[in-house]
Amino acid sequence: MDAPHAEFDADEALVRRLVSEQHPDLAGPVRLVANGWDNAVFRLGDDLAVRMPRRAIAVALIENEQRWLPGLAAAVSVPIPVAVRVGAASEAFPLPWSIVPWFAGTSVAELPVAERGALAAELAAFVVELGKPAPAEAPYNPVRAVPLAERDAVVSERLTGLEHGADLAVLWRDAVAAPAWAGPPLWVHGDLHPANLVTAGGRLTAVVDFGDLSAGDPATDLAAAWMVFDADGRREFRRAIGDHADEAAWRRARGWAVSMASSIIATTSGDGPIARIGAHALAQLLPEAQDARSAGAS
Repeated sequence: MDAPHAEFDADEALVRRLVSEQHPDLAGPVRLVANGWDNAVFRLGDDLAVRMPRRAIAVALIENEQRWLPGLAAAVSVPIPVAVRVGAASEAFPLPWSIVPWFAGTSVAELPVAERGALAAELAAFVVELGKPAPAEAPYNPVRAVPLAERDAVVSERLTGLEHGADLAVLWRDAVAAPAWAGPPLWVHGDLHPANLVTAGGRLTAVVDFGDLSAGDPATDLAAAWMVFDADGRREFRRAIGDHADEAAWRRARGWAVSMASSIIATTSGDGPIARIGAHALAQLLPEAQDARSAGAS
């Protein structure tokens, strides 16, 4: 993965040791399968995975997953990575960690974009199911689900330094100007890009990585329309969401897509998997941005 440098290193030998010490009944073969933005993922045997924080900032995120996912799993039809066991910080590794189910299948990021539309209705159903009122103690995330006006200074400055930033700024300004979410804070996944979706047999079989889980504006998760799909898939996703989102929500959702895509573009380089997600979202947003600029000039 094109991810930040790890602040805490974990290798296969360490993970085998930790599992053997803390959960010996689950001990088995271990192999590294991914170094993500915040966590490294190791496969444990055939049916489990170990999620190890790579950065200090990930500790609160993994603790949120451990606390909240058991309850949220009952509300959604698609499997999510509820911790099977919790790993405690120790002398061997100073941060908490999780053992979670291993979901067999393919990352949606590996699917040709034209094939992803088949998953639009199922992903829409997940967004609707998840997006229920959250309790007052739900996690707060300063970069997800907040009013877009709170992100305006950061995102606007970032766009000034990007190629096509002037085009994207048109969509961003429209999103900030849209009516804000006026309802109660709803649960949001916060990071519905294709690498966090698993598919098998033409179905959506899991949604993973709830590190950005928070409560607030549900338009945040509607950004998947641009992060995951092409124009055809986006139409199907929007059709499946139906009256659960109004026009203002879709304007804000496009702004969230601008925020997420521009963040990826500004912080990655090359042709890694996360960089490709940013490039895809940019390709989806630019025609709409250019149309909006043309309409404003006419």
